[in-house]
Amino acid sequence: MDAMVNSAEHENRTEGTAVRVLLADDEALMRAGLRLMIDGAHGIEVIGEAADGGAALQQIRALSPDVVLMDIRMPHLTGLEALRALQEEDSAARVVMLTAFDTDDFLLEALRAGAVSFLLKDSPPEEVVQAVLDAAAERPRFSPRCSRAWCASPPPSRTGPASAPVAPSGRRRPTRRHPPPRASLAVNGEVARSVAEGLANQEIGERLFMSVATVKTHLGRLYHKLQVTNRVQLAIRVLELGG
Repeated sequence: MDAMVNSAEHENRTEGTAVRVLLADDEALMRAGLRLMIDGAHGIEVIGEAADGGAALQQIRALSPDVVLMDIRMPHLTGLEALRALQEEDSAARVVMLTAFDTDDFLLEALRAGAVSFLLKDSPPEEVVQAVLDAAAERPRFSPRCSRAWCASPPPSRTGPASAPVAPSGRRRPTRRHPPPRASLAVNGEVARSVAEGLANQEIGERLFMSVATVKTHLGRLYHKLQVTNRVQLAIRVLELGG
């Protein structure tokens, strides 16, 4: 178990100006790299480190960080198990899950368990900093390569391949052909996929040549249609459906 606190910076922090971050990763070099990336950037303050999920839980309880950068795969207690424990405790810490693989099977499960974002470990410094700032503001941010990989994959089959209905006579009834979706539904789909790729409203507007207000309108329709209340839940639904 490896845990430490940068007490001098913690004591000298100006109230309300710093985003207090805990680093949880079993690799010391990874923690050192993350600290170099974010400590002191845009009001971010690294207040502690942990080398496994159990140590992370102790640090979170003791230090009450705003954001936790947590490796999803750690010894003794994994990041996913630690995240579930935090949810049971109703912790206010916002967890950004870290992974080395853009197809990590546990990431979707982590989002369902309450992670606000996920990032690849080789993300550039500016992306890591932005993810911390977004998490502190309760804005999800997903590593684009992860979400693109998921959206490109077919959704898991729960009932097996679909087949045409069989008439009482034993002959298969012709499959009913539905009319093509209206343009507005197609745009809603593009907005949903863009959210799952981790794009902010401004970025979605630039991609789809629409105003931020129009993006928000489409998001409202998607929330209502898919019965979700935020971007993380929307992204989970898109990823479950295979983009």
